[in-house]
Amino acid sequence: MNIDFKLPALGENIESGDIVKVLVREGDVIKPNQGVFELETDKAVIEIPSSDGGTVTKVHVGEGAKVKIGQVLLTLDSAEEGASGATAGSPGSAEPQAKSEPRPAGGGSETSSDESAVVHGAGLIPAGPVARRLARELGVDLTRVSGSGPHGRILPEDVRGAAGGLPGSAKKQGVAAETREPVVPPGRSDHDAWGPVRRDRISQIRRTIAKHMSHSASTIPHVTNFDDADVTELEAIRKGVPEGYLGPGIKLTAIPLVLKAVAIALGQHPALNASLGEENDEIVYKQYVNVGVAVDTPRGLVVPALRGVDRMSIAQIAEAVGRLAQQAREASFAIEDLRGGTFTVSNLGAVGGTYSTPIINFPEVALLLLGRSRWMPVIRERQVETRLMMPLSLSYDHRVVDGGTAGRFLNEVINLLQSPGRLLLQ
Repeated sequence: MNIDFKLPALGENIESGDIVKVLVREGDVIKPNQGVFELETDKAVIEIPSSDGGTVTKVHVGEGAKVKIGQVLLTLDSAEEGASGATAGSPGSAEPQAKSEPRPAGGGSETSSDESAVVHGAGLIPAGPVARRLARELGVDLTRVSGSGPHGRILPEDVRGAAGGLPGSAKKQGVAAETREPVVPPGRSDHDAWGPVRRDRISQIRRTIAKHMSHSASTIPHVTNFDDADVTELEAIRKGVPEGYLGPGIKLTAIPLVLKAVAIALGQHPALNASLGEENDEIVYKQYVNVGVAVDTPRGLVVPALRGVDRMSIAQIAEAVGRLAQQAREASFAIEDLRGGTFTVSNLGAVGGTYSTPIINFPEVALLLLGRSRWMPVIRERQVETRLMMPLSLSYDHRVVDGGTAGRFLNEVINLLQSPGRLLLQ
């Protein structure tokens, strides 16, 4: 019996997406809940599993195709051994088949090796979505990887380790960086009137970013204040925290400390924790503090929101920031994770630079950008001292936030960063 697998509903206001990867080929035998496509929609990359099993007789779409909800993606012949009717949900089966839901590529639960394993020959490879996707990107054969996780489960670290030993993979990339070989941009080769070029299709994420930024820049009257915070004492305290002191795998960087200072300052200056309701001619003051953390990823800039920062300790913020950053880079977050922010913090200092004029993340009314901290001569009590200064750039919506309000907010953030005891006691 032939079964047409159609793109299922993915969430509110999502009508289409772009096929990033086709994970099966015609002739492949798949099991129920096995991933068959990676789909890019809004800012999330989602792995789409098939609810049925069987032999793939026809793949109707290719990589780069734009597909809509309800569109047929592939056709299965369920009469083959291993089809859903013989393996799950049948009268003789022990348990009914669970309903399949799309899951973020590289993310989701990794507690069941059967559910997220890769079909290979007659057996199953115990690897979850994160490890599978990473293996595809690095060209690693999972059958040759030894798992270090529970019951031999293959973890992303195992895949990276295997890739490091492959000729032409990570080691080759390191050589290329050392020899300064030109970076070849993505896309297909072509020529214009002046010479060779490469043309690359604009991804769904890049289209979303472009639309969002254009709307923000054209709608909001941006103003940016620049200042510096003396973080000499704060940095000394941060460096004095022993590795693992906050918890296993939790790294204390400057970002959690800044987020805590921002959350405290937003509580004192609610005008920057608001949005402008133009339709109802009102300002909406948010009674919660959800700070977006801008993350630079290979697919583009994404801003997952860290919820309830004002109620979190610095250790909790540090753990959450590390988790969000990893999820964003692996595209293993849900679209809902990108919504509900009330203020955004972006860290330009991670790649260099001091000041900038960041574009506000609409519908928020302000964004704080951090530059790279640098040692500078500073006059203190008529004496020249060398101090570690952190550049700060605060962009704000001048329709809602006046210059004085923005200045007082930024001063509050600076005072907290310059008074570590006050910040840590909050």
